[in-house]
Amino acid sequence: MKCNINKQDRYTVVKVEEDKLNSQVAPELKAQFVYMNGKDVKNIIVDLGAVKYCDSSGLSAILVGNRLCKNAKGSFVITGLQEAVKKLISISQLDTVLTITPTIQEATDIVLMDEIERDIE
Repeated sequence: MKCNINKQDRYTVVKVEEDKLNSQVAPELKAQFVYMNGKDVKNIIVDLGAVKYCDSSGLSAILVGNRLCKNAKGSFVITGLQEAVKKLISISQLDTVLTITPTIQEATDIVLMDEIERDIE
């Protein structure tokens, strides 16, 4: 799987550089999330701008990342959704579970605001 991982101070951006998020790619993405979780990465932004197609295994990988971040009291944000992927997430009603933004900047803002809220609590 081709992906670009950019670790920042308070979050990590995972840019998936594949046009299909399917059973060929999803297990590696899942493994990446588990690895990052083991390294105390709790805020992840996933840029799916290059992904034109996603199947149930791709959704499963995304849900694993979401669950790992939530369990670590972190944030998991998806950004850059293409129309077909956005439709699939909507049909699966995962748009009610996942945090989705159009741009990386908005995703970053959400993660940093979540961090501030957690610091206050």
